[in-house]
Amino acid sequence: MTYALIALCCLVFVLGPAAGLNPAYGSGDELLAARRAHFRRWGVIPAELFPGGPGAALTPVTALFVHAGWVHLLGNMLFLHVFGAMAEERMGRLRFALFYVGCGYLALLGYAAAHAASGQTLVGASGAISAVLGAFLWLFPTARVTSVLPFLFFLPLRFPAWVVLPFWVVLQWLALGRAHAGPGVAYLAHLVGFGLGLGYAWARFGRPTRVRSAPAPATQGEDQP
Repeated sequence: MTYALIALCCLVFVLGPAAGLNPAYGSGDELLAARRAHFRRWGVIPAELFPGGPGAALTPVTALFVHAGWVHLLGNMLFLHVFGAMAEERMGRLRFALFYVGCGYLALLGYAAAHAASGQTLVGASGAISAVLGAFLWLFPTARVTSVLPFLFFLPLRFPAWVVLPFWVVLQWLALGRAHAGPGVAYLAHLVGFGLGLGYAWARFGRPTRVRSAPAPATQGEDQP
């Protein structure tokens, strides 16, 4: 299921205007207009979500499979590949798929509720992937993950998940506190998703599993073009 989700996100991106590969969307200003229309059609617009109809209510699902650019897509898919496989193995395919979509939906919904007057468009899978990180932390806290830290000259170092992932949460919280000029990365969706994933894993699986290693790059945020 992890690989199916990755393939679906990649397919949607490549066929859409954000990749810049589909000649049907034109180029230049025409392509930019097509991108904006694409994001508004499939992304979450908080100001239109709650007063909207069934179509608007589905956008927190469709937005999970839409990405704003190559860096946004590849960063999210790398994280899903790294952490999703182990979480899926513990949860099972169907439960993992429902967990991913459900937590992603609620993460975007939580962000939209906190920014109910915003007309910005929110797209990306980071809320769902943050939920995977939260579940991973509870399920495999002792798994040693490879992290690249800029302040240590980008040297790859290995730390247990219980060190790396809470540190990531702190960074999201600090970034949220500085995001006063309007959202470009939905840090709140990351925090909501992480909390949902951690809470679900605690309630559903109880005691964590002891494992020794798993890689870990750095996550991307939801983009708001």
